[in-house]
Amino acid sequence: MTTTSPPPGLARFNGLEESAARAALHEVCASPAWAARVLAARPCATPADLYAASDAATAALTAADLAEAMAAHPPIGRPKPGDPASAREQRGMDGASEELRAELLELNLAYQERFGHVFLICATGRTGEQMRDAVGERIGNAPEREREIVRVELGKINRIRLARLVEEDRDTP
Repeated sequence: MTTTSPPPGLARFNGLEESAARAALHEVCASPAWAARVLAARPCATPADLYAASDAATAALTAADLAEAMAAHPPIGRPKPGDPASAREQRGMDGASEELRAELLELNLAYQERFGHVFLICATGRTGEQMRDAVGERIGNAPEREREIVRVELGKINRIRLARLVEEDRDTP
């Protein structure tokens, strides 16, 4: 029976001291409860194991945990300055017209007023128009329905960020 070792990036993550791993996970998701649950799953044999731990941790978030996670996400169309993750994830807004930016800002504000939190969507691979349309579609949701959609979107974002976290570091020789 042959045992395979985890990919180098995952092995590196598995080997981090707890405080360093917690800090790395905080860059993925700002919820301490989520990070604690993912940390408890280490070491992970495969990236799929890590993603499953993330999915379970996301599903277990309380409303307060979910709010804490969402508070760290910038509004669509306004990535955090100096934050390569939010800039990369919101790349679909690059080159968006001023009209689209203004429309999205207005929808973001209306959404935030209705639900009390930022509009959260897995923006990776979406155009500005698709994100605008999603806000427009979701603003009419009941708060309970919207909270579950937010949870699913957060899970997608967490998986993408975890995949980047455990990729092999190509900058080191």
